[in-house]
Amino acid sequence: MERRNIILLDIDYITNDGKAAVRLFGKIKDSDQGKNIIAIDDSFEPYIYVISDDLKSCRKEIEELNPEKIEIVTKKDFQVESKFLKVTFNHPQDVPKMRETIKNLDSVKNIREHDIPFYRRYLIDNNVFPMSELEISGEIIDSYPTINTKKESMEIIKMDSPPKTIGGEFPDFRIMSFDLEVYNPKGMPNAQNNEIIMIGISSNLGVKKVISTKGMNLDYVETVETEKEMIEKFVETVKENNIDIIVGYNSDNFDFPYLKDRAKLLGVDLDLGMDGSKLNFIRRGFTNAAIFKGLIHVDLYLLMRRYISLDRYTLERVYLELFGEEKVDVPGDKIWQYWDSDGEDLIKLFEYSLDDVVATLKIAEQTLPLSLELTRIVGQPFFDLTRMATGQQAEWYLVRKAYEYNEIVPNKPVGIETSSRKTESAVGGYVKEPEIGLHENLVQFDFRSLYPSIIISKNVSPDVLLKKSVHNIAKFNENSYDLSDDDYHISPEYENKFAKIPQGFIPSVIGNILDERLKIKKRMKESNDPTEKKILNVQQEALKRLANTMYGIYGFSRFRWYSIECARSITAWGRNYIKNTMKKAEEYGFYSIYADTDGFYAKYNK
Repeated sequence: MERRNIILLDIDYITNDGKAAVRLFGKIKDSDQGKNIIAIDDSFEPYIYVISDDLKSCRKEIEELNPEKIEIVTKKDFQVESKFLKVTFNHPQDVPKMRETIKNLDSVKNIREHDIPFYRRYLIDNNVFPMSELEISGEIIDSYPTINTKKESMEIIKMDSPPKTIGGEFPDFRIMSFDLEVYNPKGMPNAQNNEIIMIGISSNLGVKKVISTKGMNLDYVETVETEKEMIEKFVETVKENNIDIIVGYNSDNFDFPYLKDRAKLLGVDLDLGMDGSKLNFIRRGFTNAAIFKGLIHVDLYLLMRRYISLDRYTLERVYLELFGEEKVDVPGDKIWQYWDSDGEDLIKLFEYSLDDVVATLKIAEQTLPLSLELTRIVGQPFFDLTRMATGQQAEWYLVRKAYEYNEIVPNKPVGIETSSRKTESAVGGYVKEPEIGLHENLVQFDFRSLYPSIIISKNVSPDVLLKKSVHNIAKFNENSYDLSDDDYHISPEYENKFAKIPQGFIPSVIGNILDERLKIKKRMKESNDPTEKKILNVQQEALKRLANTMYGIYGFSRFRWYSIECARSITAWGRNYIKNTMKKAEEYGFYSIYADTDGFYAKYNK
């Protein structure tokens, strides 16, 4: 048996001989040029949990459906230990096929964790973190079904045990940006009629060029005879440089769809997947995402919409915001005229094409470290995480933590439950409009991590809430404890009661996040190494972002741990704290001229 230390880039599963096999796509650590590896694990099986008041009868009913295995397990459901049936299936596709049948059995009250994708279940249950170092072992094999590549620089290993996460620092990922320029005499280009005229490429490996069917004696322009050769040269460049992460700007919506259509028309294979597979598109949110197996595609346009707040999100605007510099610009509707000019305008078009990819790479190098760190915290694939809203990132972090805490995960709401939640709302933070005029000698007061601190100090969590609403998922089992009103935190305005003990699941998780962040900030202060300080700062920023997201998703209708009482109580306590602090400041002669959520400005009244 062979052992390998790899950096996990991507994960999926395929079916082989009727059984699911998880594929781990990675780079062998410390190998020359980052040798590729695909590790196969066919030992993992999908499962769901079944809730029943009569486990014995329920088990008999389910046995008639011939699942792979049924066992009784002890899990916590909102901190209350209970017995559940864990029903294991042969294949992930059996879960959607069987879940409704099982749910409708007379002895079944409900089912849980049926809506967690198989590859994510694998990551969670095996404590595996993407973009981290793993140790794997098994037999090196020559080939495997679904892997169609002749790369000599790749190994295939059939694993004999689950992988082990080692962690470690991020390696130097091989990153390449790309961008298409398309001939467009009639405005919006049409892939059936309008050819690609330039493909710009820039990488952190030193590759920086524009591939085109025209040349102007520019040292960065690689001239080819045809558009087909241009696309082939692009594919060849990605392969030769063994790229880990390919980035574009609006590449989900334009560049990759257009490239796929033109490549199909010209008979070019976009076989850039590590397994030899071609470009594909999968649904993510409200749009389709371009995906290669083992080659991570990041659309920076989507990332920037979550990373910074701007009036517009053009590449030029984002670049100006991040670096304070203007990039070369050519009006989109004039590209065809610049191309036809064969003079100074054509040179400017080449400069524009190169500047686009240089700017895109620079933005990637500036912003991807935060997403990489979030990937290793949240524990979901980097491709997925870059397309998740912050609330989704927080929820998947909680799903992973629930497994660690032996907590069973609530289901996503469906149908009427989601609709009824949308009719409920929570009042936001307290805002005092600024007083008009020029103010001098101001003092500023600011609560540090106000909402996360409220969640922790007041134990705001649905599992310790004495609930009144029928829309909530579970009711705190107050009979398990001898509690009086003194044993509850009671929120202002709504008088919602949160038990002081035990500590709620989500306050516990947030508390650990904030504790870890304080430790990292302490190490930052003690460090004299600029590189270490930079890495630590990215880590603490990722933890800060995660903690600050937690409070807001309590009121999100699709959140698994949804609780409108929690959402309302947090902001009520926040309003109470800020108003009381402003009132206390007045007693010392400070008059507030502006307040917003977690802080205020005031001036001293002599």
